[in-house]
Amino acid sequence: MSSMSPPQDLAGIRHGMDETNRGFMEAISRGDTAAAVHQTYTRDARILPPGAAGVEGREGIARFWAGAVEQLGVTAVELSSVDVQPLGDGAYEVGRATLTLGGGQQAAAKYVVIWRQEDGRWRWHVDIWNMEAT
Repeated sequence: MSSMSPPQDLAGIRHGMDETNRGFMEAISRGDTAAAVHQTYTRDARILPPGAAGVEGREGIARFWAGAVEQLGVTAVELSSVDVQPLGDGAYEVGRATLTLGGGQQAAAKYVVIWRQEDGRWRWHVDIWNMEAT
């Protein structure tokens, strides 16, 4: 018998992640970055954007995303999980994102998110991404 904790319910984790990711995508498509951030990230979350300083906390992350969405003209985001694994009391996700920009252009990124449960929902706790080469 193993002394490790019992495996988490991967299907339940994926379901919770899908709900959060769907909410993020829907809020971005409505132009509501504040709602996207507040329903997606933990209170003490951290983002590690490419070529920029890290940002901690929902308020700072909300300011970052509002500026990035405006600067890039993001009108939609499509997230897709490539791999999801339980990690202690959380989980991690490796995925791909497609951003639709002003004028219909698209940009692709790859990301890793460390997830935690907060207030009964799965939320992004650490978020790091890089743009794909064009």
